[in-house]
Amino acid sequence: MLCGWRSSRRRPEEPRVSTQVAASVALSSPPAPPDGCTQRPGLRALKKMGLTEDEDVRAMLRGSRFCKIRSRTWQKERLYRLQEDGMSVWFQRRFPHAPSRHIFFVQHIEAVREGHQSEGLRRFGGAFAPACCFTIAFQGRRKNLDLAAPTAEEAQRWVRGLAKLRARIDAMNQRERLDHWIHSYLHRADSDRDSKMSFKEIKSLLRMVNVDMNDMYAYRLFKECDHSNNERLEEAEIEEFLRRLLKRPELEEIFHRYSGEDRVLSASELLEFLEDQAEEGATLARAQQLIQTYELNETAKQHELMTLDGFMMYLLSPEGAALDPTHTCVFQDMGQPLAHYFISSSHNTYLTDLQIRGPSSTEAYVRAFAQGCRCVELDCWEGPGGEPVIYHGHTLTSKILFRDVVQAVRDHAFTLSPYPVILSLENHCGLEQQATMAHHLRTILGDMLVTQALDSQTPEKLPSPEQLKGRVLVKGKKDLGEDEGEEEEEEEEVEAAERPRAKQISPELSALAVYCCATRLRTLRPTLPQPYQLSSLSERKAKKLIREAGNSFIRHNARQLTRVYPLGLRMNSANYSPQEMWNAGCQLVALNFQTPGYEMDLNAGRFLVNGQCGYILKPACLRQPDTTFDPQCPGPPRTSLTIQVLTAQQLPKLNAEKPNSIVDPLVRVEIHGVPADCARKETGYVLNNGFNPHWGQTLQFQLRAPELVLVRFVVEDYDTTSPNDFVGQFTLPLNSLKQGYRHIHLLSKDGASLSPASLFVHIRIECS
Repeated sequence: MLCGWRSSRRRPEEPRVSTQVAASVALSSPPAPPDGCTQRPGLRALKKMGLTEDEDVRAMLRGSRFCKIRSRTWQKERLYRLQEDGMSVWFQRRFPHAPSRHIFFVQHIEAVREGHQSEGLRRFGGAFAPACCFTIAFQGRRKNLDLAAPTAEEAQRWVRGLAKLRARIDAMNQRERLDHWIHSYLHRADSDRDSKMSFKEIKSLLRMVNVDMNDMYAYRLFKECDHSNNERLEEAEIEEFLRRLLKRPELEEIFHRYSGEDRVLSASELLEFLEDQAEEGATLARAQQLIQTYELNETAKQHELMTLDGFMMYLLSPEGAALDPTHTCVFQDMGQPLAHYFISSSHNTYLTDLQIRGPSSTEAYVRAFAQGCRCVELDCWEGPGGEPVIYHGHTLTSKILFRDVVQAVRDHAFTLSPYPVILSLENHCGLEQQATMAHHLRTILGDMLVTQALDSQTPEKLPSPEQLKGRVLVKGKKDLGEDEGEEEEEEEEVEAAERPRAKQISPELSALAVYCCATRLRTLRPTLPQPYQLSSLSERKAKKLIREAGNSFIRHNARQLTRVYPLGLRMNSANYSPQEMWNAGCQLVALNFQTPGYEMDLNAGRFLVNGQCGYILKPACLRQPDTTFDPQCPGPPRTSLTIQVLTAQQLPKLNAEKPNSIVDPLVRVEIHGVPADCARKETGYVLNNGFNPHWGQTLQFQLRAPELVLVRFVVEDYDTTSPNDFVGQFTLPLNSLKQGYRHIHLLSKDGASLSPASLFVHIRIECS
């Protein structure tokens, strides 16, 4: 039995549903495949998207030859073709000799930009008309794809077609995504392209979808669906096989517990389920609304009934996910001082790889903004021709122009979030080029740039994100005194000689440091606190303050901004855990966004909610000027979190080159919070099944400071002889975690969706 449920009971006032109606609804089969489904499985999947007759999509299916542009000398013709699943694009990496075939997925596209709107096309695409050019930017670390078409019309076909495909994929529910996913594998498994499946092809399909099924069981299932008895599954038989394969016994058990003998849920029975889920706003009207939204059977809808299919659709929807859907938009108070918010922050934003020899790029800023980042770093050095450049000083990293970065800020800073952006200047320039920096900031950003206080008087607190919407703040030195220099780059061993800083600040640049005046942190108890002063600390200095003066540091951060950055010794762009800094109320916890890992998972989880706007209101205990909270001594447990890990669905294969390689998945739940709350517990592993593994194991945690907790769900492939391989993860704040039976939709190492891969869990949160 699954835990956390009381047995189903019918409410006394509930009207009985006629046996005839209930039976006809419960036993009705899924809709028959639409006419014309004799085409290949891939095209059948595309037809379900409703785009097979679209002229732009049809052109993409035929394919186009584009010039792929990497540099002035590397510009190669490549063939690109939309695959029949409508969700991936096939392309050749080398043409025409020894072609190497690869794909990219439409759902992993972050943006499609027309014309010369990427760094690559601005620098190297001058020989091609802007109307013929477009850029495909991807989620994660994958490089942009800069393309030039033979004609403007062909470029537009792809721009329009990709927009339509992305919109359709975004609008898909989880069942549709699953259906598409399985049909794409059907297309690959149909080796002789006859739209029929032999048992050998079915076995190949099973391995592709990450399940190593017993041959006898698989053949029995195959024969049960082979109604023509010809050792081939054809159309309707394939559909039946897939329906059997995709059955969810654990969902059926829950459904039948509430539906009783009728095998359909009335609105009252669905309400009972919602109440057991601890669903906020659970009313009969709400249950009726869910039936109208998610039920697929029209007869059931008319009688306000929900079938098993409708119930599964609901649980697989965003409303049935672990993340509270009301937290996906801006829901927090945005009218408090800036110091009262965690602010998504990037370190060495210009880098795309390593700190010693990696390339610098304006695209790194664009990607950071696309991830909700609100504080970016500009490492400014003297450049040729009087133009400041940005790079990691005294290293082999490439250089980019300061003015190009400011233009990227102007064009992309407010695409995702309207709330203020902070430019953290690390200034190594002389007075003349500092004046040039100030000129570029003023002329390029214009009215976006904050050049004076919103209030002419000297207020006692910082303005709010709401007051600063659409504005850019500069963080830099305000005066000329050498001893007033900011703490940033507090000199670690190997660093002192490598990071000479500007000793004087030009008046033009000094004037732009309005609300973020870089100041050395001398004491945590200033006699005349200045809210506009901002201190930058290395992770080592911040940890020391947390350890030795935890509560005083929190009180300081309740009023003033603090930026924390990685040690200079982290040569490979590695990150530190941001959680320890958030525990102390540090607002600007800067990470290397280009480096995936659990640290960036935590950052993404922290800023996942509140519309992904890059600002999260700190808990009350970190905002009060006289707070007594200390992360090292948080008090006794106040909250119990119980997670029953039930099943997983459609986990990705880790090695597509080895078709017989099947994952042995396990699930780990990690708690990230104050030190006393940090914990990790995991299930056992399931052998050779990434398609529908079952665990049914319960993990429990006691929490002392739940308002700071992030919960990270991790799936790994168990290995007896080497470290486990990462499969997928999802991280979110405990306060945004919904109770009851929930699906967790997994993300890749780069933060891209792994849909339809998910976990199914039961969550219970009890407060003492």
